Amino acid sequence: MKKLIPGVMIALRALRVNKLRSALTMLGIIIGVAAVIAMIAVGSGATARIQEQIASIGSNLIIVMPGSLTSSGIRLGAGNAVSLTEDDAKAIGTECPAIAAVAPVSRGGAQVVYGNSNWATGIQGTTPDYLTIRDIQIASGQAFTFQDVDSAAKVALLGKTVTDTLFGGADPVGQVIRIKNVPFTVVGTLVPKGQSPTGQDQDDVVLIPISTAKKKVLGVTQANASSVGTIMVQARGSELMKQAEDQMTALLRQRHRLQPAQDPDFTVRNLEEVFSAQESSARVMSILLAAIASVSLIVGGIGIMNIMLVSVTERTKEIGLRQAVGAKTKDILAQFLVEAVTLSLLGGIIGIVLGSAASLAISYFAQWSTLISPGAVALAFVFSALVGVFFGYYPARKAAFLDPIDALRYE
Repeated sequence: MKKLIPGVMIALRALRVNKLRSALTMLGIIIGVAAVIAMIAVGSGATARIQEQIASIGSNLIIVMPGSLTSSGIRLGAGNAVSLTEDDAKAIGTECPAIAAVAPVSRGGAQVVYGNSNWATGIQGTTPDYLTIRDIQIASGQAFTFQDVDSAAKVALLGKTVTDTLFGGADPVGQVIRIKNVPFTVVGTLVPKGQSPTGQDQDDVVLIPISTAKKKVLGVTQANASSVGTIMVQARGSELMKQAEDQMTALLRQRHRLQPAQDPDFTVRNLEEVFSAQESSARVMSILLAAIASVSLIVGGIGIMNIMLVSVTERTKEIGLRQAVGAKTKDILAQFLVEAVTLSLLGGIIGIVLGSAASLAISYFAQWSTLISPGAVALAFVFSALVGVFFGYYPARKAAFLDPIDALRYE
């Protein structure tokens, strides 16, 4: 280490002599490191945003939807059949060991009124287990209970968007709102969940007991009074998702008396698979952005090699004098290698600062989520040092192996 210090001092003095040239040489490394950090931050921010959205939907979530309806030979698409019932939901909860919780859901839209304020929002009739499945927290008040479901109580939980629109900053708990002219008592408000992966506002919703929704707000179909729009299911663990799907599919086919050759009148969707594909796409994008930005580092390394070769030529006589007074080959090699690495590391440090600033600027001006990873910063710094070693070795070796006599004669 002590032997390196004189070499470092000589290298720094040589760089100070040609400040402009040194700065221009570092520019390629600065741009490369800054681009790598900024691009990785953009990709990591996208991945983190997707993970947040996945978490907001709920963990280990499976959705069962009605199947397609065929009328006069015309298939109307998934979701049009009246094929799922509350009894199906109860059966799934009791007869499928891989299932942790089940909640039937009936959805619709309605105008919600409080005093002189009104708002058109989504109404969801469900059970208390829906909160557990969707990982919905109560911000104030309390959730409705299974007793409220059994008695068709006129109670409601309000999402953040509905709360702010109707009540502003006032506390809505205990207040009475009207949904389709039916009075409901607000028993609680929900913690905000933000947008879903599809861009839907998850806080623009009112949750009420499913029995109340059918009898007082949304109504029931004449074909099946116990029908539901969807069944939300939570598996006992991520490793049991496939098993839970298979158990539900087999049970519903049996309950709906479907023959082996018949198409199911329901659809089972595992959202984890969809979200995993989105997350993988975000990771691939992050890697591609970093790879493209890394090209700048290579270009910067070539610039270092070019300048170092010029420096060797300019200082040929100096090298000859050092060799004449006893400098060994490894001393000359170390001197020029230290110069190259110093250029690269200084450029890396400045690049890290500029890259972090660029990431924050992208987040502020473009409203794009970015995440500066310490691992990415460390990787960019180490890579910049390696670039200095790799591209500085050839010029350093050329200097080290100059013939002393030829070097002293060089004009």
